[in-house]
Amino acid sequence: MLCSWLFLILLAPKILQSAEPFELKDNDRVVMLGATFIERDGQFGYLETALTTAWPERKVTFRNLGWSGDTVWADSRGIFDSPQVGYQRMLDLVKELKPTVIVFGYGQNESFAGVAGLERFVQQFEKLCDDLKPTGARFVFLTPPRFEKPAPPIPDASRQNSLLAKYAGAIRQLADRRGAPVIDVFALEPPARNITENGVHFGPEGYAWLGQAIRQQLKLNSGGLTSIQEEAIRQKIVEKNMLFFHRWRPQNITYLTGFRKHEQGNNAVEIAQFDPLVQEIETKIDQLKRNAGTGSNH
Repeated sequence: MLCSWLFLILLAPKILQSAEPFELKDNDRVVMLGATFIERDGQFGYLETALTTAWPERKVTFRNLGWSGDTVWADSRGIFDSPQVGYQRMLDLVKELKPTVIVFGYGQNESFAGVAGLERFVQQFEKLCDDLKPTGARFVFLTPPRFEKPAPPIPDASRQNSLLAKYAGAIRQLADRRGAPVIDVFALEPPARNITENGVHFGPEGYAWLGQAIRQQLKLNSGGLTSIQEEAIRQKIVEKNMLFFHRWRPQNITYLTGFRKHEQGNNAVEIAQFDPLVQEIETKIDQLKRNAGTGSNH
């Protein structure tokens, strides 16, 4: 159990400055791990584009392992097994990818457990970090985005923000204890217009706004790219993410690697055939950003 004084600190709204600035280095392999917020960026690519283009002279690859509705307990990843089995599969996959950077995006779903669930959330998040420490990867933490008040008849999710603020604060504290940078999405001031589809989930317009807002927060530039050049890179990122999605979450996963693999498991050898396709697009992304941009961040 966390001691009571530490738990009181976690509830405090104070924002601590991270001991380590955010930077992606040459040959970094970034794994993005989290729930719906992470998974949907794989579909739209704006956050990944902002990070990809910030250092155009550096080769950086991304693997999106977001899973809709997930939590730090891997509640969504069990498929036909328990969350504990899904959690272990997640750890094994992350380690298999040999990341040098892991970006965590959790807290939104967990916040519905209220103040009573906060200590348990922090304990499990600490365990997740400890379980992934053997990778040697640098950790980066995302605070969850705020909920919005949608148009009726959709329920008002923004009423959850007071609780979500406590979870965002706990994540900042966790990052501080680990000496890791924070991309503070919760602290971003949203525009006057709605940028979610239902008060909870960002659509393309929301992610486009987010990419620009995070650039400003982290003081990143766009690598000297024009909007047309950057859009070409984003489209390639989306294409790459879709191929990788089918590589790690094939539609017939139950038959390939699950409890019915005795029927069609021999076809699982084809999964690895996505790898050269993903790498081919990554080479194109690297060429596009190097040829188009000359700026860099130091």
